[in-house]
Amino acid sequence: MNEQLKPDVFHGACPHDCPDTCSMDYLVRDGRLVEVRGKRSHPMTRGGLCVKLKDFHDHHANPDRLLYPLRRAGPKGSKRFERITWDEAIAEIGQRWREIIATYGSQSIMPYSYLGNMGLVQGINSGDPFFNRLGTTVNEKTFCASGSSTAWLLTVGPTGAVDPESFVHSRYIVIWACNSISTNLHHWPFVLEAQRRGAKLVVIDSYRSRTAKAADWHICPRPGTDGALAMGFVNAIIQQGLVDQEWVDRHTYGYPELKERAAEFTPEYVAKVTGVSAADIQTFAREFATAQPSVIRLGVALERHAGGGQAIRAACALPALVGSWRHVGGGLLQMPIWDFPVDWAKVSRPDWIRPGTRVINNLRLGAALTGEMDLDPPIKSLFVFCTNPVIQAPETNKIVRGLEREDLFTVVAEHFLTDTAKYADIVLPAAMAGEAEDMMWSWGHLYFTYNQKAIDPPGECLPTSEMWRRLAREMGFDDPVFKMSDSELAAYYINWDDPKMGGIDMEHFRTHGYYKLDVGPPDTRTPHAEGNFPTPSGKVEFLLHDAKNFVAGPFRCMYEGDQDGSPVDPLPGYIPNREAPETNPARAKLYSLNIISPKSHGFLNSCYANEPHKIRGQGEQFVLISPADAEKRSIREGDPVRVYNDRGDFEGVAKVTGDVNPGIVVATLGYWRSLNRSDGSVNAISSQEWGGLGRCPSFSDNLVEVVRVN
Repeated sequence: MNEQLKPDVFHGACPHDCPDTCSMDYLVRDGRLVEVRGKRSHPMTRGGLCVKLKDFHDHHANPDRLLYPLRRAGPKGSKRFERITWDEAIAEIGQRWREIIATYGSQSIMPYSYLGNMGLVQGINSGDPFFNRLGTTVNEKTFCASGSSTAWLLTVGPTGAVDPESFVHSRYIVIWACNSISTNLHHWPFVLEAQRRGAKLVVIDSYRSRTAKAADWHICPRPGTDGALAMGFVNAIIQQGLVDQEWVDRHTYGYPELKERAAEFTPEYVAKVTGVSAADIQTFAREFATAQPSVIRLGVALERHAGGGQAIRAACALPALVGSWRHVGGGLLQMPIWDFPVDWAKVSRPDWIRPGTRVINNLRLGAALTGEMDLDPPIKSLFVFCTNPVIQAPETNKIVRGLEREDLFTVVAEHFLTDTAKYADIVLPAAMAGEAEDMMWSWGHLYFTYNQKAIDPPGECLPTSEMWRRLAREMGFDDPVFKMSDSELAAYYINWDDPKMGGIDMEHFRTHGYYKLDVGPPDTRTPHAEGNFPTPSGKVEFLLHDAKNFVAGPFRCMYEGDQDGSPVDPLPGYIPNREAPETNPARAKLYSLNIISPKSHGFLNSCYANEPHKIRGQGEQFVLISPADAEKRSIREGDPVRVYNDRGDFEGVAKVTGDVNPGIVVATLGYWRSLNRSDGSVNAISSQEWGGLGRCPSFSDNLVEVVRVN
């Protein structure tokens, strides 16, 4: 009897935009998902899940889920829809697209996606083959990590670098612009173990995050000055005679030029720019050089300002200068995605992109839809999946104005009627992770993770992959890839002949649920002790020759047309924020506070921000403000406040705290406009301007003003 009550167990993989990519167990009883728990055997997940995923099974059963295809039955944004069948939805999409293509051409259709799902089969790039076959505008996806990726690839090449599990052997750990406790939780035990063994933890962040509070030393530069700080560290290492000259001579290129550039960044000058004392700059340089192995974990927030890419190039120079790469647990960790043998050409099918096809970047959606970009042809149809741009993209008020266009045929595939979906003409109900098969790579560790279909989707929800199959039939595409099952696609996208796959096949995943790439044990792995960097020179390239700015292939369907192509500074350096009192004093007179918008502890981007219990845990939208700035504005703890600039505004509750320095406010993103105090969210104030390299965002390069709401 008890045996009959035991649930069936299926392999799960967290689909979210998170470096942890947790391996999970789905527990199913009588066709219902009754529990989701972290897989105990997985060396990273270790049986635990973050606060976001602890009740993932309930999320699947949320009573507000979209269950059937919908057609708009009222004004855009009114949330008035009527139920239709899948056949009707697909036929209407096909008819409207054929009409649009006949009049404006296929590039008047634009897909739009991001990491609402990371899966190779169901996620961010899953629609690339269909839309490339259709001939649409190419969607360049640079919400995060594109700038750091460009800087990384230019400096050290496509290497996974330090195994996150090797951090236990580190003696000096630097977490730079990453709130690990909230956004990289499963790496944290390795950091704690290193601390237990005597390592020092230094967190570099522009406010006292949860992780900064747990550090042995919090270094707090002004927002957007990380490039100056990194170059100051380079200068201090050189001036104190702490360079590992033998390693530098053998395994780096351009050291004399870097030394000359770094001479400009004296500790005194850098202290003036960053707010970090000259003594602290000297101390960090000495400790980082001598407490070997030292390692830096680079966070994606480091790129989110005008000089972000240059800051990352400078940070990448530090382990090379002191020879950290010699040691187990020494060097750098950015995103180990570069080690994964994913065949991105199969995933995205760039061979179907017609020469001369234009690219429109995710961050410029508002400009693209409102006519600001003067596009020819204009965007006449938008297909949104795996993202919620009305919350996640910058200048969201402009996006809303674009989505309100009656001549814009908008299709949204979603789980809920989000702040984006409510403007759709057609809404397609998508399956959740436990309801569809998938394969996950990771941007935080070295494991492929398999996701089994555990239950049938509710109502008429369909996997995203099935949407592409049905749309392909509607548009008359009979290419083999559109006839593959999810199981076939999961296997098709992996290069099984790569030595890192160790000779396994899909049966291994069906049995174990995950596989660690064969890159060497974390207790002995030193991937670049003898150089061997996958760069043109085989070395760390401090100095570049004729380099041009670019966005890495996976962020743009592997398409190399319409790249940025602007010149890249041959050397790393410092580029100030566009919006700062020093660089834009006229704007600072109107909006005097720099805003930082990190990810929330309780939400995953905008996922779960409609779950009442998650909102209770996260609290309503808050604004961290220093006591000095609060006093100037007669703001007290708990006061409702309005944060605004000329791009938009949002409201929140003031938290007066010493966790932020004067001149800075912090408001976490993810809150839905429709559920906030006012119809606004953090990205209403964000600029659509690109940061530095890789067309990265500038979410931390914005000035605002804050007033109390009476």
